[in-house]
Amino acid sequence: MLGWPRDWRPTQVLDPETGEPFTLVGAWEYIIALLEGNIEIQPKILDDGKPAYVMLVPLGARTLYIKLQLGSGRLIGRSFHYSEYDKASE
Repeated sequence: MLGWPRDWRPTQVLDPETGEPFTLVGAWEYIIALLEGNIEIQPKILDDGKPAYVMLVPLGARTLYIKLQLGSGRLIGRSFHYSEYDKASE
């Protein structure tokens, strides 16, 4: 278990290509495609002072919230879920 907050729920998000929930591998493939594309990436400073990066991805009427962090030479997935701001519409 990692020692920091994470909200990694790709299986609760529908893949816009298939209409089915993302798989864990599919979520990373989608992130790679976004990073290789023209997605806006917003820098964010975490509570511990470390940098992270946020992507807000429109998925129809919903927004996908993705937060990534670089650590120990690896890309760490911190968040992958529908935006909390969309909860009011549920």
